[in-house]
Amino acid sequence: MAKAPIEARQRATLKRLDKFSRFTDSSIGIPFTKFKIGAEAIIGVVPVVGDVAGLVLASYVLVEAQRAGASKGVKLRMLRNMGIDFVGGLLPVFGDAFDAIFKANTRNTRLLRNYLEKQLEIEPPAPPFPWKTLIWLSVLFALVTGGLTLLF
Repeated sequence: MAKAPIEARQRATLKRLDKFSRFTDSSIGIPFTKFKIGAEAIIGVVPVVGDVAGLVLASYVLVEAQRAGASKGVKLRMLRNMGIDFVGGLLPVFGDAFDAIFKANTRNTRLLRNYLEKQLEIEPPAPPFPWKTLIWLSVLFALVTGGLTLLF
């Protein structure tokens, strides 16, 4: 019974992180494309200061992972993603594009989600019912049955 409150708390954490990641990594659509950038890419335009601000923002996901009880391995991968994002963002000109593409907060939120789902042993949703297969098999059986009826 104690599993339900923990799961509800972790779902709430993931919901907050999804909103945060969307804001920082993909909240602004670029017209005439499917590509989205976030506030972190905009902030990163300011040399060094913007990248440090992005690193501070990214630490929020790490703090939430700590609160949720994520493993040391997950947190180390998060730190690696944060480091790659920070160093990549420092590069002149290329760094701004890198910030827009790498999306460390989204990656880290996904890492935490995968970890928590494994911890909660959440069953994946059942695959959709294979309606097409059912229809084609029914047609096949009808043809075979009709053909056998005609023969005998």
